[in-house]
Amino acid sequence: MSGAPVTGTLEVVEYTDPLCPWAWGSEPTFRRLRQALAGRARWRRVYCILFDEDDDPAPDPAAETAWYARYVEEIGAHTRAPYAARLSRVAASSWPSSLVAKAAEAQGEEPAARALRRLRETVFVLGEPADTLDLALAAVRDVPGLDAGRLYGDASSEAVREKVLADRAEARRPVPEVLAPPPGDSPHPGAAKETDGGTGLRYALPTVLVRGEAGHRVVPGWRPYDEYLAAVRELSPGLVAAPTEPLPAAEALCRHRTLTEPERRALASGPWPPPAAVRADTANGPLWLCPSEAAAHPATRSRGKSSSLGPR
Repeated sequence: MSGAPVTGTLEVVEYTDPLCPWAWGSEPTFRRLRQALAGRARWRRVYCILFDEDDDPAPDPAAETAWYARYVEEIGAHTRAPYAARLSRVAASSWPSSLVAKAAEAQGEEPAARALRRLRETVFVLGEPADTLDLALAAVRDVPGLDAGRLYGDASSEAVREKVLADRAEARRPVPEVLAPPPGDSPHPGAAKETDGGTGLRYALPTVLVRGEAGHRVVPGWRPYDEYLAAVRELSPGLVAAPTEPLPAAEALCRHRTLTEPERRALASGPWPPPAAVRADTANGPLWLCPSEAAAHPATRSRGKSSSLGPR
């Protein structure tokens, strides 16, 4: 969402994790919905902690990595989202990325959204999950609008850790509607997941909970844009009266800084790519970067050269 002041009473809660492949694949839909609700609703992210600190280490890390890479590839077949040509490892923990993402919120909505995006791209574009605090901070160090020194202090603080602990706890109190598999033919329908050795439940990721004066609506798992829009309209008719038009290609890329192929189809109009777009290839299609993002992005910085320009 943009930095416009929020005038409505509607709250959209996104239960997510920076390293979740289904959440990554939902970005085209969520970016479109945030654009439609800009200035009209409050959007709040709750970090679930998909990979927890007390998870048992894999007996065979290489085999686990190979299995998880295939799992991400299968999800990518549904979402069309990029995934890395080579995954170095399964993330050891979601805590570092979640702490950095939560700490970034104190510096503004736009910088925080950009930081979260970079953290997602570490695993799904680069294949190097930001699963230590040093890696997470390095991934976002050049994000425009972020004070790196302040971010380091905040992400290391007990106050931010308490906020993520509260997020983790909230994500483990799912509403009754998601306790059974929701209707529909989604490959990821979003029923609540068992956790803590089968003694508890948490939201499947991603799940969106829309809250308003008239109650709440929940949209779990992998869902089309119209289902989220319907939930908003049920609680607040007329809030989004007309479809959100895609932006011209160059403007869309400038606003979002990076776009996947599914995102550019949902969010951009006109000939593609824009003349200055920079392309970084993955195993499942390109990531498109605006020039200023490409100048500092790990996808180009780590290779020591710019990615190729234009389509292939």
